[in-house]
Amino acid sequence: MEYIEFIARVTPIDVGRDILIAELSGIGFESFVETEVGVEAYIQSQDFDAKKIQELKVIANPDFEITYATKIIEDQNWNAEWEKSFNPINVENRCCIRAPFHDKIDNIEYDIVIDPKMSFGTGHHETTYLMIKRLLDMELSGKKVLDMGCGTGVLAILAKMRKAGYVEAIDIDGWAYNNTVENIRNNNCEDIEVKKGGVELISSNNFEVIIANINRNILLNDMKGYDNALCEGGDLLLSGFFSSDQNMLLESTSKLGLDIVYKESKNDWTMLHLVKR
Repeated sequence: MEYIEFIARVTPIDVGRDILIAELSGIGFESFVETEVGVEAYIQSQDFDAKKIQELKVIANPDFEITYATKIIEDQNWNAEWEKSFNPINVENRCCIRAPFHDKIDNIEYDIVIDPKMSFGTGHHETTYLMIKRLLDMELSGKKVLDMGCGTGVLAILAKMRKAGYVEAIDIDGWAYNNTVENIRNNNCEDIEVKKGGVELISSNNFEVIIANINRNILLNDMKGYDNALCEGGDLLLSGFFSSDQNMLLESTSKLGLDIVYKESKNDWTMLHLVKR
């Protein structure tokens, strides 16, 4: 599957970049890399609409100067580019996410080897980091865990390493599905159930933990499905959205009887931990 890379230079950068990322997220861009001069963003080529870029409010706003270019990223080029810049991620000195070509770090509880190809979830992004940090603090032993929008499968793999019972991982993207299958095999977690599709594929209504690290629009659209799949007293972890969107999400979850018990932010991104009444 081809991706489109959107490269932008933003002035002034501090405010303009955040607004640009938020608006790009709203039109389907999946992942972002903040640069010294702006941002690099990625979207599946089938979802890309150049006209929508031109219609972004921040582009037309005279308070900001934004220049940009787009190019097609071929499948075979992505991993080579990633290998040039990917360094191991250490979360709380307990979990290391590294590539196969990195040396293993000593005295780490959870050593996860990830080859992301075109999938999202290496731990570099704030939302993945926040999710991993929270999962390290939760009791998962023997629990049924669902990872929605699994990307590389890193969160499902961590859940299984932390002794979760049944673990299910779902992603609508074919790259993510295949990548998750590869990564769970490489981390000796073959008993994770991996599915290609959306919320309609959730197999149970009694998951004790549901992880959803997806963009705001998908979270809002699929929230009822998460609620139906979560058992009473179950934990729902949400991330993938900007801190400015958290009230919108909390309004949606409150209507479903989900109470917030914890939240944490990193830069402009937030993770919410909710419990079903």
